[in-house]
Amino acid sequence: MPGPDSRIYVAGHTGLAGSAICRRLEAVGYRNLILRTHADLDLTDERAVERFFAAERPSHVILAAAKVGGIAANAAFPTEFLSVNLRIAANVIDSAWRHGAAKLLYLASSCIYPRLTPQPIREEALLSGALEPTNEAYAIAKIAGLKLCQAYRRQHGFDAIVAMPTNLYGPHDRFDAESSHVLPALLRRFHEAKEAGAPDVTVWGSGTPRRDFLHADDLATACLAMLRGYSDAMPVNIGSGSDISIRELAELIADIVGYRGAIHFDPSRPDGTPEKRLDITRITALDWYPAIDLRRGIEQTYRWYRENCARETATV
Repeated sequence: MPGPDSRIYVAGHTGLAGSAICRRLEAVGYRNLILRTHADLDLTDERAVERFFAAERPSHVILAAAKVGGIAANAAFPTEFLSVNLRIAANVIDSAWRHGAAKLLYLASSCIYPRLTPQPIREEALLSGALEPTNEAYAIAKIAGLKLCQAYRRQHGFDAIVAMPTNLYGPHDRFDAESSHVLPALLRRFHEAKEAGAPDVTVWGSGTPRRDFLHADDLATACLAMLRGYSDAMPVNIGSGSDISIRELAELIADIVGYRGAIHFDPSRPDGTPEKRLDITRITALDWYPAIDLRRGIEQTYRWYRENCARETATV
């Protein structure tokens, strides 16, 4: 278990998951966080990563850095989603082991599960069926990272563990049109429609897929629970334990934003996986439970968006 003086490197600390993890670590008294922006350290550069670990020698590593995006971005840039995430995982995991890190926590993703699998999804479902084509490149890279963690554990005794977060949202999310996921994309779209007085908003897909959404701050507490009390090759699902349809999500966001126009769905656009809800038995066994309900979490995220992003995204 990391002590308050442990040197903890959080890779990807400016992103949605990484920033939430940093906030939580600092809130409970961890004082020696090691942080680098992409401008300071390119994690796809093997030699740069090696030099960083040789100089800093963190005792614990949380690998939250990744190239991420929604359906449109994954469809447009499969090469980058596969190659960038493969290199990040390979470079960080190897250097962490070589330079004596006591533990590494790798953030995979629930999108690596098969497209069609019994709900709620148990960790054993991994690689039991075909992937969802709309995010296949990203999923393959994340599966490779997970398997690297298991290989280093088996071959070298490296205490590399894997968290499998569901769809995340919260402060520091991406709200741009090209790379945002569904929840922040809808927040932006309904906000801008309200500001413009638009009579209707069109949402991609049929609205029928169901998704499990978790606030990034809840993910952060789960990650800390894993750092403190988990050591096993089996990945651990981290989700809310419930789900909501995209139609219901759109209606909820419209209500929170205060948008009163019509909502249309475009079934010619891809839906992605029909249903995705995680079994969270393993993480709750560590005495962790989600604390932020979806409405309250979206309200908080919308306040953050208005204060930090609304003017900027309106001009994009």
